[in-house]
Amino acid sequence: MRFLITAGPTREAIDPVRYISNKSSGKMGYALAGAAAHEGHRAILISGPTALDIPPGVDFLPVESAQEMYEAVERYIHQCDIAILCAAVADYRPIDPAKQKIKKNSDTMVIELEKTPDILGSVRDVFQFEGALIGFAAETNDVEVYARGKLERKKCDLIVANDVSRHDIGFDSSQNEVTLIFPDRSEPLPKASKEHIALEIIERACIIQHNKTTKK
Repeated sequence: MRFLITAGPTREAIDPVRYISNKSSGKMGYALAGAAAHEGHRAILISGPTALDIPPGVDFLPVESAQEMYEAVERYIHQCDIAILCAAVADYRPIDPAKQKIKKNSDTMVIELEKTPDILGSVRDVFQFEGALIGFAAETNDVEVYARGKLERKKCDLIVANDVSRHDIGFDSSQNEVTLIFPDRSEPLPKASKEHIALEIIERACIIQHNKTTKK
């Protein structure tokens, strides 16, 4: 199988030295890419800025902003059978980033934001991708409810939901505890290393894609 995997945060420029981002370390996405390669699959990893080593045997494409990640996914997704969009993409970006460093001249500052492109939401309707599509839902409350809504809106085959309000899993942790949200069921995975959970997700993704191809 050929995998496209996104990972890490994005950075949306405020000025040349400041940006809007989030707490994602990229560990889950890198673990997924490493697991895919370990299982003998080809993987392209499209990653926002992280401090992680590139997994062996993985094709790597670094990006910074949500727009750059959108364009990279659009370019490479049709070379792949399975897309796992794990990156924590910024939902908003400054409309008009300053060309020079903003000076601290006032007590307050207002930054007007606009939505970034919806990468996961574009995969089916814009990119016309027909392979297995797996997304992630990082939530702080009503995790399964929001994840199932995302599954339906984005036309995914699977959403991996995790509770990022917990400090022992999720963002910037080496462990995770997730619930796999399928159209017809939910499957909790107990707390484990992200590498172990990645192997479980890769296995489910391959089954989904195999079922898709046998139905054609």
